Amino acid sequence: MLDVVVRPDRPVVPATDVPGTVRLRQGGSAANTARWLARLGASTRLVTAVGRDPVGRALVGALKADGVRVQATRAAGRPTGRVAVLVGPGGDRSFVADRGAADELAPSDLRPDWFRGADMLHLPVYSLLGRPLGDAGRAAVELIRHAGGRISVDLASSGPLLAGGPGPARALIAGIAPDLLFATAAEANGILAGRPLDDLLELAPVVVVKRGLAGATVLARVAGAPGQDGHDLRFEVATRPIAAADTTGAGDAFDAGFLVAWLEAAAAGRSTPVALQRATAAGHRAAARHISTARPELSLW
Repeated sequence: MLDVVVRPDRPVVPATDVPGTVRLRQGGSAANTARWLARLGASTRLVTAVGRDPVGRALVGALKADGVRVQATRAAGRPTGRVAVLVGPGGDRSFVADRGAADELAPSDLRPDWFRGADMLHLPVYSLLGRPLGDAGRAAVELIRHAGGRISVDLASSGPLLAGGPGPARALIAGIAPDLLFATAAEANGILAGRPLDDLLELAPVVVVKRGLAGATVLARVAGAPGQDGHDLRFEVATRPIAAADTTGAGDAFDAGFLVAWLEAAAAGRSTPVALQRATAAGHRAAARHISTARPELSLW
């Protein structure tokens, strides 16, 4: 997706203009996560759909330059997706999405060999909504399960997910049965609809609730030793506050940092609490790098 980031210098006034900045940047939740996974040393493939236009070519080229293998379906007759990001004081953001070609990925566009040998499939919840994209997301889940990999899902945006209500939203995620679930505090509250936070463990055995400057809450269902019952784990992880004019994409960078460290800790045989603490700290570091790293404007030529 193309992010059109609009940052006014003062409050917007109806029927006239105010000074500010307008920038074109690489966007899309899945693409942001893939970019940071590659930057952190993970072998990464992005499966996506773009339009047959200069925007799509520029976005694919930028991702390849970051070391991401891109499998891009070129959707005829639909422009590459774009999002207007209005950044307010303190970095608060509002979005207007024109998803375009991004929603055109279909199950027939997927190839089983892309999933063989993969440790994990990461899905923003957008990839499970609508048709044909939602069908493609569920087909990808079947392919990664057959290949022996795990699944992580990021609730990504509460608006589209909760359009049909919290009950259907919970049923959607439960049907995917992810191994790991990411959510912001607002997304978690929306899908729970007043239920206790620990009920998120009904959707996934590991849940990370991202709280921005307040750190993160980590929930996990830990299996017991043979002959013993398991138990639920919950702890808070603090982070050092960072002043940022725009936090767009920081949550996706957090996901990437967490996934790389979590998979490494699991491969090293770390205990669940240690693996989760290290992974959460790594997620915060990746988000901090994203916020503090200059993001050049995307060149369309």
